[in-house]
Amino acid sequence: MFFKKSMQVDSHIDTLIGKETRVHGDMQFSGGLRLDGNIIGNVIENREHPSTLIISESGSVTGAVEASKIVLNGTMHGPVKASVFIELQSKARIVGDLYYKSLEMHTGAVIEGKLVYLGDQLAAEYAAITAPDA
Repeated sequence: MFFKKSMQVDSHIDTLIGKETRVHGDMQFSGGLRLDGNIIGNVIENREHPSTLIISESGSVTGAVEASKIVLNGTMHGPVKASVFIELQSKARIVGDLYYKSLEMHTGAVIEGKLVYLGDQLAAEYAAITAPDA
C-alpha cells in the first residue's frame, strides 16, 4: 500500500489514534499503528515484534520515535529511528535527528537535523539482543 515491492511490509493497522485525540505520555506498540492525532511522549515499538508506524498529515509526535518501518506525512519533534525503512511523504517534517537504514524522501519533505545512516550496525545489535545466553 505505502511501500514499493522491494520494501513491501504488512500494512495491517492494529491501533488507530484519531485526529481529535491527544495522548500525553510514552507509548509502546506492536504491529501497525496509524496516528492521525497528537502524541506528546516517546513512541517506541516492542523490539520483539518489528512494527510499522504511519503518521498522517494531521498527526504529530513530540518525543523520541523508534519503529522498524515508518511512513511519515505529519510532524515529528525529536529523534527518529527507523531500523528498516522510512518514507517521508511530501508534507513530512522532522525537527530532530533521523537514524535510518533505508530512506525514501518525496519532494517537499523537510528534515531539520542530522541524517545518520545505520547500515549493518542494527543487524549486529539485534543479533546480540536476541542471541540465547551461552
